[in-house]
Amino acid sequence: MDVDFIFRIAAVGIIVTVLNQLLVRSGREEQAMLTTLAGLVVVLLMVVNAIAELFTTVKNLFGL
Repeated sequence: MDVDFIFRIAAVGIIVTVLNQLLVRSGREEQAMLTTLAGLVVVLLMVVNAIAELFTTVKNLFGL
C-alpha cells in the first residue's frame, strides 16, 4: 500500500464533504445522505480491492 492510495481515499472524503455541505445548506438533506453513502461505498470498494490484492500477494509469496 502506498501513499497514493491514502491520498485517493482522502480526496474522495474531501469531495463528499464539500458536496454534503452544499446539499445540506441548500435544503436537500436526502441527497446529502445519498452522496455520503455513495462516497462510503466507493471507499469501501477501494479498500476491498486493496485487501484482495494483499491476499493474492501473500498467497503467491507462500506458494499456495
